[in-house]
Amino acid sequence: MTLLHDMPKAATADPKTLSGGISNRATLSLIEWLTGDECHALDEASLVAGLGRRLQALGLPVDRLTLHLTTLHPEFIGRTFAWAPGEPVEIHDREHGSRLALANTPLMKAQEMREPLVVGPGESPYGRWQHIDIFSGRGLVQLIVAPLCNADGPISCAVFATRRPGGFTSGEKDLIERMLPALRNTCELRVLRQCELSLLDTYIGPMTASRILAGHIRRGEIESMEAALLLCDLRGFTELSNRQPGSTVLELLNAYFDKVIPAIAHEGGEVLKFMGDAVLAFFPGADTSGACDAALTAARTILSELSGFEYSGIPVKVGIALHYGEVSYGNVGSGNRLDFTLIGPDVNIVSRIQNVCSERSEALLMSDAFRDKAGINDAISVGRQRLKGFAEAMELFTIAH
Repeated sequence: MTLLHDMPKAATADPKTLSGGISNRATLSLIEWLTGDECHALDEASLVAGLGRRLQALGLPVDRLTLHLTTLHPEFIGRTFAWAPGEPVEIHDREHGSRLALANTPLMKAQEMREPLVVGPGESPYGRWQHIDIFSGRGLVQLIVAPLCNADGPISCAVFATRRPGGFTSGEKDLIERMLPALRNTCELRVLRQCELSLLDTYIGPMTASRILAGHIRRGEIESMEAALLLCDLRGFTELSNRQPGSTVLELLNAYFDKVIPAIAHEGGEVLKFMGDAVLAFFPGADTSGACDAALTAARTILSELSGFEYSGIPVKVGIALHYGEVSYGNVGSGNRLDFTLIGPDVNIVSRIQNVCSERSEALLMSDAFRDKAGINDAISVGRQRLKGFAEAMELFTIAH
């Protein structure tokens, strides 16, 4: 195993060319492409395919080119893009546990050393690489493993592989080394974009994330919208948290959220808040009945998923409130510490309906406005109920479930 910069250079190379006959002009053209507008507009799969084709056009025997882009994501450590001539680009999401499969490989060592490595097919001090899915069974004889080191944050990696006996020439290695800073920069932009999107989607949801990225970040920027509202609350959480260890409570909450959140997301809803053990979600209502149908379907799915569900012998029961109305959606806060939220009387109503759910031990209650918008004909009235903070009692409904 050798470092890329340790490879000998040809002593008599023409200053207009790299050793191996690759011209400086061709090299600069490749670097200009990596830093230009055309490349900037490409997604990651098109980037790796375009780079692979250009390297082959310059005469490099690149039989496998891979980008291993790390990111900040609660489920994935990164994503691999793998190109080979005449094949579609493979895309592999790498879960956090997949780091173990890459331990003791040149890929991990190059990232740790922050130096490019050249490795052959045999055993090396840092382990083998033929077992890695994107390289396995391809007859590759040499890899150039190049870390893409950013100023800070996670380190990504590019791998150039060939089947040619003897591997890459010194001139070909020289070209790869010269283009690495440009490749690092274009990959860093993509990693930063992905981190930005992943973090926003993870913590505030895709609809709110898109508003932030569109520049709606000033306090007081408020939008009025009609929406179906869903508030799901865990029964007996205060008592549970008082008598169970904190670790058990957190594990139970995560198991509970794993049933609730996918049901909401599948129907196009967005979770706006986690309020301890409660989940507030909204379904934008351009199509009124469609928004209510989606919210009701999500509620039914949640109740079905949690029917008979227990965590470590602890039964998990919920109450779900549904309402439809007009809300104000936007920024509140102070100075540079803001939050996106929903406010308005209709948000208060769904919260009060949830209180009635708890008082009556009802699994699901909806307002008359929701029942009417959803066109539910078989809803069962539970009578007019007093809602705290509202002068008039409100008729609430449940359904057979």
